[in-house]
Amino acid sequence: MTTYSGLVDLHCHSTASDGILSPAQLVSRAKSCGVTLLALTDHDTVAGVAEAREAGDRLGVLVLPGIEFSSRWGRRQVHIIGLDIDPASTALRDAIELRDRLRDERARNIAAKLEKRGFPDALEGARALASGVLGRPHFARWLVAEGHVADMAQAFKRYLGAGKVGDVAVDWPELADTIATIKAAGGVAVLAHPLKYGLTRTQLRRLLSEFRDAGGGAVELLCGRQNPVQTRELRQLLDSVAGEGGEPLRCSLGSDFHQPDQPWRELGCVRLPEGVEPVWAMLRV
Repeated sequence: MTTYSGLVDLHCHSTASDGILSPAQLVSRAKSCGVTLLALTDHDTVAGVAEAREAGDRLGVLVLPGIEFSSRWGRRQVHIIGLDIDPASTALRDAIELRDRLRDERARNIAAKLEKRGFPDALEGARALASGVLGRPHFARWLVAEGHVADMAQAFKRYLGAGKVGDVAVDWPELADTIATIKAAGGVAVLAHPLKYGLTRTQLRRLLSEFRDAGGGAVELLCGRQNPVQTRELRQLLDSVAGEGGEPLRCSLGSDFHQPDQPWRELGCVRLPEGVEPVWAMLRV
């Protein structure tokens, strides 16, 4: 089994999507936090990977090319991370271009809905705040900057969260297709933050099973600091799915870092517990 002398963080975001640190700044912060293996997993883009890897080479941090794909399981949106992917893969590029079109359509719809609520120029404002992929957090930051809400939490609570005016449904590619894209790019598919989808235990077990059957390789056992009871219950579900036979799902972890001053999402803030099979045993590094 491959081991690393420092901390591992396989889920974080830069200005290439909705983080606020540049890829190089992100790697520098990871270095200061003691991280030795880092995957940059921006939403639906690999635009920051080259800069991050260059910084990693300079600072002594091993940086994996990664991505966090928006995907669909039934009617639910789920996120699937691709680790150790080839950024030049044709299949990967095609999948990114498709999501670029879907995101642009969603952004226009969000802006139109916000304008009807009395917030003109939302699209231009959000785009001005986005260095890369445009998402709801950029609309939230614009609402804060314009003084319409006190902070981003309030922006989501009032306008952008689930069931609110800016919660625009998107017909993302299906889970199995997303996994196939990641594998075609030479990577390992990881189910991101499975505890954040609001699923019952039965639903989550089914998702884990279908994810594995579709070729998924690992699940984020830890995504930022979380309740140890939830971690234990997720581990039990993974053991249950493994009992069905077939290739067992490995365990991944990450901070889901977006910005400083969130200690529960700080780079390198979690470690895998003893006795689990880590995803890095599947990687080429």
